[in-house]
Amino acid sequence: MTTKQRAKLRAMCNELEPVLQIGKDGITDNLAKQCWDALEARELIKVTVQKNAPFTAREACDALCERVHAEPVQTIGSRFCIYRQARKDSKIKLEEL
Repeated sequence: MTTKQRAKLRAMCNELEPVLQIGKDGITDNLAKQCWDALEARELIKVTVQKNAPFTAREACDALCERVHAEPVQTIGSRFCIYRQARKDSKIKLEEL
């Protein structure tokens, strides 16, 4: 992903509401499944890390991206955005950004 593509995705993240929350249990199999499904449906999602989570937002972003094969877009405070192109009917085309 180029810096221009990442910048465009960051701009798109600004208007998103968080769809997942990582709490005291950390990244469970159920959370990874929900994230996978959300990425297939939306391609770009925002995740919130709660205060009682066992790791920081950057650590959670890296761990979750590794589990669901996504790209980190942005981490600010306790929130982060990740992107993965959908297998079918992709709405966001990185080549066009």
